Amino acid sequence: MYLPYSLLQTVLIPLIMASFTAFVGRKVGKKAGWITFSTLTYTTIVLCMVGVEVLRKGYIYEEYVWIPILEVKFGFLADGLSLPVALAMNVTCAALALFSVNYIEHRIEIIYGHGEEKNFLYAIYHSLFLVFPAGLVWISLTTDLIVVYLALELIHIPLYIIMYYFGYVERRRIALMSFLWGTAGASVFFVGVLLAYTQTKSFTILSLQGLTGNPLAFWICLFMLVGILIKMAVFGFQAWLPWVHAEHPTCIAGILANIVGIGNYLIARILIQQMFKTFQMLSIPTMILALVTMVYGAFLTLAQDDVKRLYACSTISQTAYSLLGLASCTTLGIVGGIFWFISHAFGKCILFSLAGVLVYQLGIRDMKQMGGLAQKMPLTAILCILGSMILSAVPPLSGFISKWILFSGVFLQGIQSGLFILVIAMLSMIATAFTVVYTFWPIKRMFFGPIPSNLKNVKEAPLIMAGPLLALALISILIGIYPNLIMDFLVSWAGNLKI
Repeated sequence: MYLPYSLLQTVLIPLIMASFTAFVGRKVGKKAGWITFSTLTYTTIVLCMVGVEVLRKGYIYEEYVWIPILEVKFGFLADGLSLPVALAMNVTCAALALFSVNYIEHRIEIIYGHGEEKNFLYAIYHSLFLVFPAGLVWISLTTDLIVVYLALELIHIPLYIIMYYFGYVERRRIALMSFLWGTAGASVFFVGVLLAYTQTKSFTILSLQGLTGNPLAFWICLFMLVGILIKMAVFGFQAWLPWVHAEHPTCIAGILANIVGIGNYLIARILIQQMFKTFQMLSIPTMILALVTMVYGAFLTLAQDDVKRLYACSTISQTAYSLLGLASCTTLGIVGGIFWFISHAFGKCILFSLAGVLVYQLGIRDMKQMGGLAQKMPLTAILCILGSMILSAVPPLSGFISKWILFSGVFLQGIQSGLFILVIAMLSMIATAFTVVYTFWPIKRMFFGPIPSNLKNVKEAPLIMAGPLLALALISILIGIYPNLIMDFLVSWAGNLKI
């Protein structure tokens, strides 16, 4: 059953509840996390109901007047592309909201002790947390370029504040780094938006189709693409990500992987769907950049001993796989690229959260000081293996089928376009071997072998932290076994692409 104003609810209710949580959080303290989780559980249910309607009708569109006097309107579109992305963003945020109930309590005690300001800090964290799913879902569902820009900027406000109050090493300097790089990417993107407006007199995403043959179309596409690539931390723009990703509270680091990865959605929605012929001119350079980013990110990851920094660096490499699929400009590559982005969101959320579990239970991040933890933390070890299987594309988890589809599109482009693209495809496939190494090698270091004497009293993760991660792993298994749960949406959308 489709509820009235369903799409608006998925954005507006978290923002309203953010204000409510900020007010009541000072009184209820740690319990504010349950308000956040309940809110996202409701919006997840709403998005599932919308999904049923999208499969039945093809799409759901809602339009609202923003400024009545000027007749400024904004719209929400749920279709085969935006709905699964919005749902994945909301589900991972809901899981992390529950995970963070205990985690942020521990973080506050480490930094601030047991002072009277604890409830104030709970209110700050749990209220700001709700801005992330609101912003990510809004980016997924909006039909307006100006809203994409505003939502991208909106997300960086809680990123800055949470890093400032709750981060790890040099948290205040890195909070500023996060804000500046995020603003830089959004600003370059906005230059493209303004250039497009001068030609179309509209901020709607659909209006970009009218730029076909326009001499400024290439520059509009280029500015938007570069802005997105900065936010995706591809090679050349990657310097900020290992610091910001690794030093954020772990429950926020999982969301940051979504913020980085959603650039792939924007490329599909804005540049491929609306400006395909123009984007096609940038296809080969983008594929080369994706390959370089994969390899660079892999070697950077292999050099890490810090478990949080290891998973942070892997995001650079893993996000580039989606970029490669999109840049192939084939239907399979594009669909596989988005499918992999969704799979990666689940896998990275699990692995980053497990890094948080280790910090929570052990108080250390250095893998050289770990070993044999599977004896004491078997569920944590199993979850780490499952998360690694997603990233390494091991069946039956969703990573396998999504990468299979992605590389089918990339190799198809190579066969059609000649030896150069085929070489890129083969090198990219070879690069996937690095993923297996940098995801499973840490498992051996952390969970197997002799256990250090100082870790023999370590206990398993609390169920409130392990439970949400297990749910994400089960969703990934379900999608891996029944990929049509995602593919039915993506294929219906891709069928309308003019490729």
